[in-house]
Amino acid sequence: MIRHIVMLNLEPGHNAKDLGDVMQGLADLQPQIDGFVAFEHGINRDFERKSQEYPYGFICTFNDAAALSAYADDATHKALGARLVAMCRGGAAGIMVMDLDV
Repeated sequence: MIRHIVMLNLEPGHNAKDLGDVMQGLADLQPQIDGFVAFEHGINRDFERKSQEYPYGFICTFNDAAALSAYADDATHKALGARLVAMCRGGAAGIMVMDLDV
């Protein structure tokens, strides 16, 4: 399994409805991509106070690297990703991605 973890350093004035629409769009991809088994998103509670610059994030769970690759190459995913980039401080630099093999 691969956990694709994405943390967002959102612009202070980002549109919360737009963020919700993008999250819904990503969730809608799950049944369309073979091996995309779970999608979760939410506010970063940052209980240890180590990632305050990333107030929001999401996690996609994939069966394997091939499923993650299919997600990464998906045209809808790319369009949703472009919308996220526009909402983040510094554009793409405001997005931290980790892929954990679990």
